[in-house]
Amino acid sequence: MCNRKTFLLPLLFFLCSILFFSCSKEKIVTNSEADWLKQNDSITIALFPYYPPYQFINNNTTIEGIFIEYFNLIEDKIDHKFKRRYYSNWSQLVKDAKHKKIDVILEAQQTWDRSQYLNFYTKFFNTPFVLVASKDTPDGLTLKDFSTKTITVPLGYSSEEYLRKKHPEIKLKTYLSESIALQKVQIGKHDAYFGPKTVANFLIKSKNFDNLKIIAETKYSYIPSIAVDKDNTILNKIIQKAINNISDREKQNIVENWLYIKTKPFYKNPNFLIPFVFFILLSLLIVLGINFYLGYTVKHRTKSLRVAKDNAEKDNQLKTAFIHNISHEIRTPMNGIIGFSRLLKESSTTDSQKVKYTKIIAKSSKQLIDSMDNILEISKLQTKQVIITQEETDLYEVFDIIFSTFQIIAKKKGISLILNNNLLEDQRYVRIDRSKLIKIVHGLVKNAITYTKRGAVLISVMLQTDILIINVRDSGIGIDPKNQQLIFKNFSKSENQISRKYGGLGLGLTIAKEYIKLMKGELSFSSIPDKGSTFRVELPYHPIIISSPINTTSPTLSKDTKTRHTILIAEDGDVNFLVLKTILLKIENYHFTIHRAKNGKEAVTFCKENNAISLVFMDMKMPEMDGYDATKLIKKIYPELPVIAQTAYATKEDILSIFAAGCDDFMAKPVDPEILKKVIYKYLSVYSF
Repeated sequence: MCNRKTFLLPLLFFLCSILFFSCSKEKIVTNSEADWLKQNDSITIALFPYYPPYQFINNNTTIEGIFIEYFNLIEDKIDHKFKRRYYSNWSQLVKDAKHKKIDVILEAQQTWDRSQYLNFYTKFFNTPFVLVASKDTPDGLTLKDFSTKTITVPLGYSSEEYLRKKHPEIKLKTYLSESIALQKVQIGKHDAYFGPKTVANFLIKSKNFDNLKIIAETKYSYIPSIAVDKDNTILNKIIQKAINNISDREKQNIVENWLYIKTKPFYKNPNFLIPFVFFILLSLLIVLGINFYLGYTVKHRTKSLRVAKDNAEKDNQLKTAFIHNISHEIRTPMNGIIGFSRLLKESSTTDSQKVKYTKIIAKSSKQLIDSMDNILEISKLQTKQVIITQEETDLYEVFDIIFSTFQIIAKKKGISLILNNNLLEDQRYVRIDRSKLIKIVHGLVKNAITYTKRGAVLISVMLQTDILIINVRDSGIGIDPKNQQLIFKNFSKSENQISRKYGGLGLGLTIAKEYIKLMKGELSFSSIPDKGSTFRVELPYHPIIISSPINTTSPTLSKDTKTRHTILIAEDGDVNFLVLKTILLKIENYHFTIHRAKNGKEAVTFCKENNAISLVFMDMKMPEMDGYDATKLIKKIYPELPVIAQTAYATKEDILSIFAAGCDDFMAKPVDPEILKKVIYKYLSVYSF
């Protein structure tokens, strides 16, 4: 018995191999063309399944027809499946083809206009355009006989274009589809229908239009074709090859299948036997193979599931630890804010202690905001909501800001912070997402200083051809080799352990990595434990030429000079209003008359009734009417009135929405007094008139 099985297996394999190779398809496309198809898998073919019998939706809600079957044959020839896009509006389909939003139209009539942007193939079926009218209409009438009557055609179809160009004297009535146009003639609303004979016959029979008949054929013809984007040379070449490889017999079989004969049951088809035998042999071979392979497969799958389960549990534990870390990182600064705020109220607190406590409160507030910003940012990155906005940027200014930000922090830790700027004067101005660049370098430098106890942190920037290279090198704790592949992964064990020891959420490198990826750059690093790490950022360099930098220096006035201005603060929060008002009243050389609106509606009303307003501070989220709508209405009244947005939503996307509403500038909450001063200097004159 064992010897018989040993003999049977090679025999079955030999028979199946013969059948397989004898039935294998001839390769039409070259290797390079096949690779091109794989790389361009977004190529889209447009279907308009409302034109039977060429393409239509059947009773089973699937799409079938002559051209569906024909294009399936093309895909089979080139061994590639294109993406389908379905249209219910023909005019929109033609418009998208003209604007390069689709690559192939399954079925279209060649016209002069379409030939400007499409190539047409497969003109193997020709049907005349006919006139369809009620059964009591005399036969043999021509288009000239309908010069004073109404003819229906589908909107945007070639039949409409023919009649409008060749017979402008005929009154046309357009509808969205052929069936609707024929139905209007059926009920006697219009005199005749003009369209392809094949379509007319099919719809008259399938829709039971028993009051209609074809009264005449015209000299115009409908020649459906496959249309391909003219500019896509490789795609045209591939489609042409596939069509040339389709035999006349294959074309004829498709046409006859739909127009002349009914499809026979598969068991009556004389070609059924060979595929059936092949299927039986193949099934037998599969069953024998499964019996031999099943034990190994079950064992392998069980092992894979166990590994996947262990990994899922580890990831869940890391995420749980991360959430606990979030709670710790939020409660720690909140404890400082609440605790020292209470101490400030005690009568026994001295002035020096009040100064110290105030600094701690401010520092804790900044720490809390940084933590919340990182949590929100990583959430937006994971949901793909972050966009890149290019803007004119001074690299000298960017690195000076970062250096001055961390210089004091490094000095307090007893380490040196060194900036090595190798950019030339004519290389300093670029077009880049400024805020994200600052965030990237800020995160890397903060990371380096945090994990460095002694030595130095070096920031270097240089240009190589068209690549901006930024290196951040430290002499800190380094990274263990076994954890070096995990440091950019969210919730990684390496980050989690370090964050518990040094504080923070451990998201800095993850955010930097995602930003660099969005900016089409690369982030790499090298590290030696207890020696230090070097992080290298490579970003595309897009230089710009700026003749003279903008001067943003503060105005200089004598102590006795004060400028009077009326300011409206639209703010529903009492504390936020009081903070902004207090900071404004402390700005030297200005005298402000400050008014308040508690919502957008009050702000608009105040502006209508007062024409002497110098500037408006607008909170963007308020009851009754928000700051976006209020700004739009105020700008209609006073287009030149400066409106400054103040908002807690300070992401790039929020800023774009703020400017789109008409605001001239913005300030992020909590308000920075120095930034507020710059806004005042920018928009309000230092002299009274």
